[in-house]
Amino acid sequence: MNLIWFKRDLRVLDNPALHQANMSGPCIAVYCLCEDQWDQHDTAQIQREFIVASLFSLASQLAKLNVPLIILDTKTFHGIPPAMVRFCQEHAIEQVFTNEDYELNEVSLLNETEQCLANHSIGLQRFHDQCLLPPGAVLNQQQAMYKVFSAFKRQYVQQLSDTYFAVLPGPKPQSPLAISSDVSVLSRMGYPVWTNARWPVGENAAHEQLTRFIEQDIAQYDQARDMASLDATSGLSAYLAIGVLSVKQCYLAAKFHHEQFNDEGSMVWISELIWRDFYRHIIFSQPQICKHVAYQESTDTLPWQKNEPLFLSWCAGETGYPLVDAGMRQLNTIGWMHNRLRMVCAMFLTKHLFIDWRLGEKYFMRKLIDGDFASNNGGWQWSASTGVDAVPYFRIFNPTRQSQRFDAQGSFIRQYVPELASLNAKSIHQPNSIERQKCQYPLMIIDHSQAVADTKLKFKHLNTIAAGQPNGINP
Repeated sequence: MNLIWFKRDLRVLDNPALHQANMSGPCIAVYCLCEDQWDQHDTAQIQREFIVASLFSLASQLAKLNVPLIILDTKTFHGIPPAMVRFCQEHAIEQVFTNEDYELNEVSLLNETEQCLANHSIGLQRFHDQCLLPPGAVLNQQQAMYKVFSAFKRQYVQQLSDTYFAVLPGPKPQSPLAISSDVSVLSRMGYPVWTNARWPVGENAAHEQLTRFIEQDIAQYDQARDMASLDATSGLSAYLAIGVLSVKQCYLAAKFHHEQFNDEGSMVWISELIWRDFYRHIIFSQPQICKHVAYQESTDTLPWQKNEPLFLSWCAGETGYPLVDAGMRQLNTIGWMHNRLRMVCAMFLTKHLFIDWRLGEKYFMRKLIDGDFASNNGGWQWSASTGVDAVPYFRIFNPTRQSQRFDAQGSFIRQYVPELASLNAKSIHQPNSIERQKCQYPLMIIDHSQAVADTKLKFKHLNTIAAGQPNGINP
């Protein structure tokens, strides 16, 4: 008997571990529920509910294949190895099949589980699933991980062109087994029935969204993706984060569209998929990043603030900068934020308020339905100029200009900062004091020009010390 161990791959199609387990003989499926680990990893409530709803959907799909799904309530990662051994012994499991994760805790868990199973003569087969090319496959001439995305992307694209990709078919139905599915623990968790129309549950819904994006929006993606008021992004991040859809399925759909229409939008979206993989390759090659350490460790000596009143104003979307506030209120309202605004809001926290990027990283994870450590950490460190291939410290977004450029008519601001809805398209980006008072909208909590000057000085001081110049003063 074989066992398929689901983690962040909650799908039937294009699932390497499930495909191989099914090819190798009859199989049972398990998912280890780790609510305490979710607490430790700051998993958002909305993502927890989405995972639970997706597990119910997965159980239904697997039932059509006569593959029972069992939920093991292990609380934390530490409970998984002994629980897996007990389950395998109870059901005469000879081989376990699972797909890899790349975060430090997850890698350690898989290694420990593999050893525990081996101690009882049970094999574990591991498959790469979350990236188009597995971590370690794309290295520079020194056989080290790239530090610059553009160089990584060139090599990555070259290897993609030399690699054959095909979507794995769904498993064939197997003969019914004596064991039945047991997902009853999910019902006892007390989560509400999933009714969120923005992210319908299940593989079919994810495929429909992918098809819709490819057919309707991808050709204009390069031009429209930064416009916050437009529904021009893929809408697939929540599905990718928990593996209801694979990155390979996304890549092949975009590649086929580009081959048909030679559009720039498809190539830009593929580039975004490669960025996603880049951050996974980074955390695998530099696992200390998973310990709340900056990629550029010298930046941990910066005098980051922990100003609670300013931080809470940012969290609540009450900074007095309309686009920043609209982005934060979108996050707080729907559990998702437009990618351009993630950069704007992150850079505001780190470069205007000079508050430790780790506080913002944690807040995002606690709110996002598509929360994903590698992408979230990579984005935050990019914005804070502490990460790999980070934005130069002296490049600091002006929230007002970003607003004028990417929400010119103020449509997005009006949606999430309704108190400013009466203002015209010019005033809404930076209301004057009279307009603020009339709209009951707060004053700016910090001056842009002064904040930029202060932040540049702090980074310049850091860089000159790193160069061996005393007191950060140029000779």
